[in-house]
Amino acid sequence: MTHNDLTPREKAAILLISLGKEYSAQLYQFMSEDEISDMTLSITTTRRIEPETREQILDEFYEMCLTQKFITEGGIDYAREILEQAVGPDRAEEMIRKLSSSLQVRPFDFIRRVDSNQILNVIHNEHPQIIALVLSYIEPKQSAQIIASLPSERQTEIISRISNMGSTSPEYVKEAERILERKVTSMGYTENIVVGGIDTIVDIINSLDRSSEKNILESLDVNDSELADEIRKRLFVFEDISKLNNVTIQRILREINNADLAVALKMATEDVQRTIFSNISKRLQDMIKDDMDVMGPVRVRDVEEAQQRIVNVIRKLEDSGEIVVARGEGDDLIV
Repeated sequence: MTHNDLTPREKAAILLISLGKEYSAQLYQFMSEDEISDMTLSITTTRRIEPETREQILDEFYEMCLTQKFITEGGIDYAREILEQAVGPDRAEEMIRKLSSSLQVRPFDFIRRVDSNQILNVIHNEHPQIIALVLSYIEPKQSAQIIASLPSERQTEIISRISNMGSTSPEYVKEAERILERKVTSMGYTENIVVGGIDTIVDIINSLDRSSEKNILESLDVNDSELADEIRKRLFVFEDISKLNNVTIQRILREINNADLAVALKMATEDVQRTIFSNISKRLQDMIKDDMDVMGPVRVRDVEEAQQRIVNVIRKLEDSGEIVVARGEGDDLIV
């Protein structure tokens, strides 16, 4: 396989291997858990590296670092002017174009490396629009933890602001960074970046606990029903199990603990119960029904947590490509 045939992730894996364990471990400190997982998998599946390919990747990395330095110091035009003098117009344009697809000097980078509770302490008294802006840039799991800690009425407001944010001006982002800079630290800034939107908020809600998820959607039903409907189209919730086909249900059931299933079904709709029971043996049906009767009253929170664990299994199977959960309209919402 040649240098041009490699994906960016494969190139990054070869780069880390070439840099050695010490430097690679330092770079890992700047990655998210998902990035570390992906990169580790790529490294473990990398076998023989041709010396020529290794040199090409190191050269490409050096060029990207050099180009980024020029862009950071003086912007795109400055970088183009310096690079044209060094390597010629065509090569300079190629280097800038290659970097532009991967270079994202993202605002609030300093705060993404802070604990969620510390982020909450920093931003909870800020204007809702600033909170929404920060939560749009940091990791969805961090945003979910912060939103879950906010009062329910404020959760709805922040969710609405994130969903309607769209493109944010450099001036506003820079001013928001300046405000938070006094409380934490500072970072560089580049250009307009589109943040927020439905996809961002779906990622965040997918990471919330079941109770917070329900509260937000119910509040949005009252305040912005169209937004709530749009989010639901893209969001898989426990009740959507009734819309999955039998083959998918059976695959999911192989990964679910029977104790979780019994608790989760305590508050399930008739459609969900019917779907589950129609895909398991009569003996297992009787066992689960007996467990539900014997356990007696169960806290709502325990039921919601069991349901969320099942939903997490479904989302994990979907992410791995083992099942397909398609979003759409009407009877074709889930297939």
